[in-house]
Amino acid sequence: MSTAEAPAGGTVTTRIPARLDRLPWSRWHWTIVIGLGTVWILDGLEVTVVGNIASRLSEPGSGLSISSGQVTGIAAALYVAGACAGALFWGRLTDRFGRKKLFMITLAVYLAATALTAVSTQAWWFFLFRFLTGFGIGGEYAAINSAIDELIPAKYRGRVDLVINGSFWLGAVGGSLLSIVALNTALLPENVGWRLTFALGTVLALVILLVRRHVPESPRWLLIHGREREAEDIVSSIEQQVEADKGEPLAEPEGELEIHQRGTVSFLEIARTVFAQYRKRSVLGFSLFIGQAFLYNAITFGFGAILTKFFDVPSDRTGYYFAVIAVGNFCGPLLLGKLFDTVGRRVMISSTYLLSGLLLFGTAWLFDRGSLSATTLTACWCAVLFFASAGASSAYLTVSEVFPMETRAMSIAFFYALGTAAGGISGPLLFADLTSTGKVGDTVLAFQIGASLMCAAGLVAAFLAVDAERRSLEDVARPLSAAAGKAKAVTKGRKDAAARSKSARTREGRTA
Repeated sequence: MSTAEAPAGGTVTTRIPARLDRLPWSRWHWTIVIGLGTVWILDGLEVTVVGNIASRLSEPGSGLSISSGQVTGIAAALYVAGACAGALFWGRLTDRFGRKKLFMITLAVYLAATALTAVSTQAWWFFLFRFLTGFGIGGEYAAINSAIDELIPAKYRGRVDLVINGSFWLGAVGGSLLSIVALNTALLPENVGWRLTFALGTVLALVILLVRRHVPESPRWLLIHGREREAEDIVSSIEQQVEADKGEPLAEPEGELEIHQRGTVSFLEIARTVFAQYRKRSVLGFSLFIGQAFLYNAITFGFGAILTKFFDVPSDRTGYYFAVIAVGNFCGPLLLGKLFDTVGRRVMISSTYLLSGLLLFGTAWLFDRGSLSATTLTACWCAVLFFASAGASSAYLTVSEVFPMETRAMSIAFFYALGTAAGGISGPLLFADLTSTGKVGDTVLAFQIGASLMCAAGLVAAFLAVDAERRSLEDVARPLSAAAGKAKAVTKGRKDAAARSKSARTREGRTA
């Protein structure tokens, strides 16, 4: 189970990817989930708190001269713009300098920016540090998703990735409930409560930063960058921990890979790989991201405004409603995640996007007829977002696993930034304008646009989604550094196993 030494820039034959993929689930994997995945809880907390406290920030006595529309429109758009810029900036560095360095740095950036948001006294200060908070979070998307997919065994990768990305909504639940306390002037002064919500985000980020120190660098990244001895030490340590946890020897890994080690990959090579070699996968990634980005960034940012404007829900009560739809959002990836590894990526990605789009069309129709109350609208949103959340999480999973190792973080960053810029920046600005008119028809139009984009993305996935379930990352997209002559022989054992698994599922389906 050893890995041969080779100088940086040389060639090395390794079984490290196979060794990581054959590991059973263990306590060590839970440490990865906790150390890396919990940052989405912070993201959910940030986005939800800002949406729910928008009305309070605009009130006299808040200590900040700003309007509700500026919070849900300009500040929301700047947060997303920062996330897009951060994804591209940090994504490139993640592929070049490693996953661990960047997921530590980006979390530190988030921590500092959130702390400075809490002490805002001017609108420009609030806008600036909302942008920088997003700048840190954007880098997290690339670094964290890369690290997770490269450390989690192939047969668990889909469900783990979905649940981790879906944990955003645990933060949303916390943000919703926290906003209720923050907006209660009987407990906290008007100019203090909203500041404490951001301060809490800072404290949580600091705790996660301390836990994250124990998460190792990706052995796959180390291997390609000429640091195979470090990769070998990390994998051996992981195997020892898993064996001790399970109390039995591990199975022998199947297959090996020959790698031509390299330092960096040029932008030209990344572009050629993503847009020429994997053109159809690029269309898929863009479609999935723009659909979910518009739906979530445009509509959920304004959910509180809809409740107050159309249903006269007091601003300090909207958090209860949002907490309910946030639970529905988290339940989607949690309950459907396993199906992405068993039923398969193509069926599940396309069906979750299509179902959420169709249900949103139905919600728009009922809203237009005046058939909904605040409670029934929330129930409709729970149904829509149960499926939409699983689909949205699968967008990150898809672009993380369908492109070569050397371009993984940059691919995540690019599709996140491009899709989110299209739907996440224009969405909040457009939706703020539509809901601010107070006209039912304008809000219905926003719902219909989001539904159309989700359905379109679902149809694209039905034709172009990659059957990546239970397959090694190196099988789904051969590393640019892999020796061409050994590509098929290297992973034959794992491909045979995947074929047997697929055949067994087919027989089960026929029997059923």
